[in-house]
Parts: sequence; structure tokens; C-alpha cells
Amino acid sequence: MTEKKKRGSLSAFSILMLILLVLCIVSAVLSGSPISDSVIKNLDPERYGSLLEILEQGNHVEVVGAGIKDFFMSIPNGFMDASDLIVFIFCIGGFIGIVMETGALQAGVLHLVKKMKGKEERLIVILMFLFSLGGTTYGMAEETIGFYALITTAMVAAGFDTLVALSTVLIGATSGVLGSTINPFATGVAMSSLKSVGIEPNVTLIMGLGVILWLSTYAIAAWYVTSYAKKVKADKGSTLLTVREQQIMEEELGEEAAKAAELEFTGKHKAILTVFGISFIVMIISLISWPDLVFGGDEDAFLAAMGWTDFLTGEPLGWWYFTQLAAWFTFASIIVAVIAGFSEKHFINSFLAGAADLISVALIIATARGITVVMNATHMDFWILDKSSQLLSGVPALVFIPLAYIIYLILSFLVPSTSGLAGLSIPVMGPLAAELGFNPTIMIMVFSAASGVINYFTPTSGVVMGGVAASRVEYSTYLKFVWKFLIIVGIANIVILTAAEMMS
Repeated sequence: MTEKKKRGSLSAFSILMLILLVLCIVSAVLSGSPISDSVIKNLDPERYGSLLEILEQGNHVEVVGAGIKDFFMSIPNGFMDASDLIVFIFCIGGFIGIVMETGALQAGVLHLVKKMKGKEERLIVILMFLFSLGGTTYGMAEETIGFYALITTAMVAAGFDTLVALSTVLIGATSGVLGSTINPFATGVAMSSLKSVGIEPNVTLIMGLGVILWLSTYAIAAWYVTSYAKKVKADKGSTLLTVREQQIMEEELGEEAAKAAELEFTGKHKAILTVFGISFIVMIISLISWPDLVFGGDEDAFLAAMGWTDFLTGEPLGWWYFTQLAAWFTFASIIVAVIAGFSEKHFINSFLAGAADLISVALIIATARGITVVMNATHMDFWILDKSSQLLSGVPALVFIPLAYIIYLILSFLVPSTSGLAGLSIPVMGPLAAELGFNPTIMIMVFSAASGVINYFTPTSGVVMGGVAASRVEYSTYLKFVWKFLIIVGIANIVILTAAEMMS
């Protein structure tokens, strides 16, 4: 029976390759299909200048069929396109490897679990809120990869399973991204895109609706995950993990928890965990868009106040991204190694071992990004957007929001980048909503909420598949757990957004 399960479960990598193959075939079938000029004409000239040139020459943009070379080169191209993220993953993997080698994380986790004895579910609620806060403010997604090693160890030590750990991080952070408030990669890009077509977004409405979506979704998520966690803790047989996953959890993470139980929480451990905590605090501060949040978009004022923080990377805090974060965590790993008294050889070996643990995550992210590269090259994203906008024309208010939400679910599945989807869709969907007599600002939150739901589970997202791989949970197991939650959240989102549209 166990062997059957092993043979029947497709890996995350295989699922992504199948999706890529289907996409290439569909694009070949649709090759030459025209895309309406109205979808292309309002795009960002810096990003889509070549497509705008086609219109200027009197021609139409068409779907380009993917060839064998597109499929063959998709993974290398995905590595190139996601190179900064992959470098960050390897460096944060090395950092986690160094910290784990010191025993500080294991000892700290045991200390925390002992303090929460009998109240472990509160730990889930608190952690999910913190991850959701990161999601709503700066779009915390790929940055969560570094937390899985810590959270999985903590949850297993507390008597839960790896599915609880995966959900705490992934569902927690995505609940915040779904209800983005000041997230520059979602609502920030979307507002900018709406302005680019001459429509001024209502920032107050976006913030208010974002908070409602965020907190309502977080509440549902916390209830859903803790309900499952309580069942698992009370009865290990109620876990949704397969026999194979349970064996992996016991062999790998059970061993980590056992080691932690023997560790004394020393002063040196506290010093290392202080560096660990500061490292992630700096990461959060560095990613928040301070120019927009505090200085009203005035970059000169921002540089005058925070320009001095560029001494480490050449970029001030607020303008950092994955390349700067990779350098930061490499530096932090050296500090931890010095505190721990590691030799040069011990440091290098531990860093490389930590980076090696995330090789599978990096490969999955590169494959997922390869799908996005093929979507862009074939213009399939714009073809789908074109057909979607035509479908929305002429529908009544009670139908418009639910239908727009469903369309964005489809678009988000095919274009898992929130910033990329905002940039290509809002210049089309915003004016369409205004033309039909609906509030174009609410369309931004329809996009944010729908893409958030898809980002809980889509196999085209490196964040989802990377999190699944890092937590040692099979994708099929995670889907079995999360599908009811997705339906509940989707219905709640549509009710909130429709009510907002009716009252605006």
C-alpha cells in the first residue's frame, strides 16, 4: 500500500513540467491569434516597449506559438530570470545552516515550547499574525523560505506535524498578501498602473478594504489551522500526512527535536539568537517602501533622511531586494560563526550544507519562473486578459465583482507574480470597470484578493512549491488540507468586495 502511494505521487518538479508542457502546446494551437489593441496600448512603455512598437507600426500583437527550444530552455531561463532570488535562497540557507549547527535554534525552540506548555496553539495564532503582517505591509512571500527550518522544528517539538508548520508560514503570510494595504508589490504597483491610464485611485478605500480583507482572512486562517493542529495533537492518527511523510518527519525533524531536548539554553545561544532576530528585523525594514509610506513618494526627502544606510550595500534601507539581502545574510552568518567560535573550515562546511538543503527549493522556483518566461514570450498572458475583459462587458453589479474575481483567479494561476499581474492587467481592467460604471479602485482589491487566494496553492508559484519542499510535505497532501479553507475564504472575499462595490 505504501509503495503504491510512493509511485502515485508526482513531485512538485514533475507537476510544474507538465504545466509547462501544456502551456507550450496550447500556445502552439493558438499561434497567430490576435490580441486587441486596447489591451496593449496602455502598458508601461519601459517594460513593454517592443509590444507598443508593433502597434505604432500599424500591426497587431499576436500569440506566438512556443517551440521545442522554449520548452527545452525554460529551466535555464527560469534560473536566469530568478537569479537574484535563488542567490538569496542559497545565502539564507547557508545562514540557517550556520545557526542550526550552533544548536541555538534547537535550544531556543525547546525553551519556547516549554514556556508555551499547554498553550501551544497560541504560538500558531501569534506566528500567523506576524507573517500576515509582513504580507500586508511588504508582500512577504519568498522571504518566508528561511523560516521553515525553524517553524517545522518548533511545531514538531510542540506535538504538531509538518503540515501545521507549512500552513503557519504559507497561509499566514499569504493571508496578509491577500489583504494588501501598503504592499508595494501588489497594491503599490496596481495603484501606479491605474494612475498611468489617467485614473486616480482612492487610497483611503484601498487601505480600509485591505485591512478588512486581511483581518477577516487571517481570522479564518488562524481558526482553520489551529482546529487541525488541536486534532493532531490530541490524536496523531488524525494527521493528513502520508505514511512516508510521517516517517520523514520522525526521522529528520523528530531527531532535531530530540537533540533540542538535550540542549541547555546558554548565554551564547541567546547571543546567536539575538543576531538571528536582528537579521530578520533588518530584512523587514529594508523591504518596506519607506519613500511611499513616510515621505509621500519624495525620493529626495527619503535619501536625505535614510541615505546614510547605503554604506553596506550601496542601496539605502527601503530599496534593498534579494541581492542586497543575500549579502546581508552572508555577513550575518559570519558574525554567528565568530560568536560560536567556529574555525574557517567548520564555517564553510556548515554554510555549504545549509545552502545544499535548499537546492531542491531553488530548482522548483526556477522551473516555476520558467513558466512565467514562456507565458511572456508567447503573449498568452495578454490573450487570456483580452478574452477576460470581453467577458466582463455589460454584466450587472451583482455579477461583475464575482465574475471579475473568478477571472483574476485564472489570471493569477497563469501569472503568479503579483507585481507582474498588476502591471499588465490593471491598465485594462481598471478603465473597463470605470467604463461600465463600477469603481475602478475596487478592481485593485479584487485583483489583490483573488491573486492572494491563488497564491495559497498554485503550483506555478515558487513560493508555494518551495515552501512545500522545505517543509517536507507532499503537494497533494497540502491540497487535501487546504481546499475547504480556499472555498471559505473565496466566498468571504466575494461578499466583502461585492458589498464594497454596492456601497461605493
